[in-house]
Amino acid sequence: MKRINIKCPYCGSRAYLRPASVVYGDHTDDTGAKLYVCARYPVCDAYVAAHKDTLLPMGTLADRNLRRKRMEAHSALKRLVASGLMTRKQAYRWLQTQFGLPEPEAHIAKFSELRCQKVIDLCRAFSRAQARAA
Repeated sequence: MKRINIKCPYCGSRAYLRPASVVYGDHTDDTGAKLYVCARYPVCDAYVAAHKDTLLPMGTLADRNLRRKRMEAHSALKRLVASGLMTRKQAYRWLQTQFGLPEPEAHIAKFSELRCQKVIDLCRAFSRAQARAA
């Protein structure tokens, strides 16, 4: 397995691959889940989930505010998909087009707070436009 060096964008410390229980305690449903966690955790609360199969980070390290904004953006996109206006795959392609991003970069786990807010705004505007057209 390739060694991953991740630097915390908040404090500059290195992030290490750890069991999710380091952050979530016994409140995790997945005992095999892993996170990249800032070495200064919990003083610096930045972390990101790792893919189960490759152990590569799913996105970039995020503090509490960015994690909250990413959850809001995911929720907005899920509502769009749940409305039947587009599939999940179409929704991510749409985001990719809206932001002019290559496919590997068009993932909410890689987005900043500003870009997450733009996702939320775009999803709302798209839903409103579809409702008016109906």
